[in-house]
Amino acid sequence: MSIKAILKWTILAFTGIFIVSVAYVMATRDATNARVAQQIRDNPEGQLAQKTMLLTLEDQRMYPVNFLREGKHVYLGIDGLWWREFADATQPVTMFISGEQYIGSAQTILDDPERKAEVFSRLRPKVPGWLPDILDGKLVVISVEE
Repeated sequence: MSIKAILKWTILAFTGIFIVSVAYVMATRDATNARVAQQIRDNPEGQLAQKTMLLTLEDQRMYPVNFLREGKHVYLGIDGLWWREFADATQPVTMFISGEQYIGSAQTILDDPERKAEVFSRLRPKVPGWLPDILDGKLVVISVEE
């Protein structure tokens, strides 16, 4: 077998492993999110529900996310790419926090690193300082409606 053929089969094998791995992670994440959401609904006063809320987007996708509520604002640190939902303009969201439904408008804050650092010091106090910003998540601010 030539080196070219070996290289071709090696690349195909790694590509196949990569595709299967991504599919597994996505399937596991969805199942995990469903279990966490059910725990929050079943025990809204529990320890998990004190730090994790259910965030529903306008298209009805739902994410359990850690949050910090201060007055009329709820702060999120989003690690996945779905923070882009709120990057261009505020988007309507529904929140389930400690057994109560709230409506708000969410916006990603990309141009205020001092505010992000200040909020993250309370929202994510255990995140290592050496972690590159690209891995540290994005700050999303939700203005809660009355």
